[in-house]
Amino acid sequence: MDDRPTGWRTRIPRERARPRWVRESPVSWQLAVLTVCFGGFMSQLDASIVTLTYPSLEREFGERLAAVQWVSLVYMLVTAAVLVAVGHVSDVLGRKLVYLHGFGLFALSSAACSLAPDLTTLVCFRGVQALGAAMLAGNSVALVSLVAPREKLRTALGMQAGGQALGLAVGPTLGGVLVSTVGWRWVFWINVPVGVLATLLGRYLLPRTVERAGGARFDLRGTVWLAVASAALLGGVSVFSGTPLPGWSGVVLLAVSAAAFRGFARREARAPEPLVPLSLLGDRRVGWGLVGALAGYLVLFGPLVLVPLVLTRHGESEMRAGLLLGALPAAFALASNLQEHLLPRRWDGRRRALTGAALSMAGLLGLAFATPVDRWLICWLAVLGLGLGLFTPSNNETLMRAVPRELSGTGGGMVNTARALGTALGIAVVTLTLELGDGRGAGSVLPPLPVLTLAAAAALAGAATLRAGR
Repeated sequence: MDDRPTGWRTRIPRERARPRWVRESPVSWQLAVLTVCFGGFMSQLDASIVTLTYPSLEREFGERLAAVQWVSLVYMLVTAAVLVAVGHVSDVLGRKLVYLHGFGLFALSSAACSLAPDLTTLVCFRGVQALGAAMLAGNSVALVSLVAPREKLRTALGMQAGGQALGLAVGPTLGGVLVSTVGWRWVFWINVPVGVLATLLGRYLLPRTVERAGGARFDLRGTVWLAVASAALLGGVSVFSGTPLPGWSGVVLLAVSAAAFRGFARREARAPEPLVPLSLLGDRRVGWGLVGALAGYLVLFGPLVLVPLVLTRHGESEMRAGLLLGALPAAFALASNLQEHLLPRRWDGRRRALTGAALSMAGLLGLAFATPVDRWLICWLAVLGLGLGLFTPSNNETLMRAVPRELSGTGGGMVNTARALGTALGIAVVTLTLELGDGRGAGSVLPPLPVLTLAAAAALAGAATLRAGR
């Protein structure tokens, strides 16, 4: 395949090859995946650590919580809006190139966030930081799929998912320590040295991505339609998850999202070089795999909001609630990295994903009726984490195997868009069900309604696996 740049691409710097000793090393793919794990770790660390800064931001800038929430909301909106577009650009220009520039942008914008003189400036720089995070997230799955041997793809995706889980687990604890000792600005400063280190590692350990998706045309109209659809959907979900906006605005945003998705589908059907080939979504492994990814991340993030919120309302300290909740991401990381040893090697991704969905349902049903906080709650959280750690890499493996290698950036962008939407839906589901039924069940620690709703989402993840087929 001729991958020489043409047209406007001649002005884009070229990817550099790895040193020869790296290319010829038997563990070269593992070193590359480890480098990609930095991106997954940092994106989830940043998502879970920033909420710890809210009280400090309120005090320092004299703003209300309704305004401070935009520090997180703008991050989610920008990320969801550009993920697929970033994946497509990466397919054209080179995934390594975009990934490394994403780390650079993420580190620079983090430094700018730490120096922000007011809340408005901080929110603006968070939007730029989200663009850098999208350049990382939109390429992480694609790079793993590219560098890992096909027979090791599940293991590699498990390592990447484990890096994300580790970021989730470390975030609340690290954020609490930084905010209480050296101040909220260090929550952003900490990204700078990690970003510099990851950029250097990526320069020498990531391979050139010489496959290209084709011509120099970029589907700008499709990108705008998809950005509007994704941002409006996420904004509408955020309204119903507690954002201080009137309820009618959520309905309007969801209607705008539906109209924009329709416009996007019509545009892609006519575009000579579509942003997302509709034939990809027509493959049931891709379409139902995306449904499974959304449901899986919904189930993962729902308890991360529910457990500390409910436990602190009933007298537990934030530190104690965080320690108990840590069982979920810790078990997720364990299962995603060691699933080859936890399940029979001969099992394919479909059986592994079904087993993970079943374990997730079992963990949630246990949580709905758990009584002693110290003993059973942490056990059922661990069961839930194990199930999600088995489901997520297996589901993503099945999906990415169905995506042509030259479109792996686009496929990875779709996976991460599903993750972003699942994250927002997890928050919305928990908030809405708590409002509908705030009381605890007979003797249970957690309200049954939100937990059982999450169990239904786990059942949807299993059903999507069945529909995707082998």
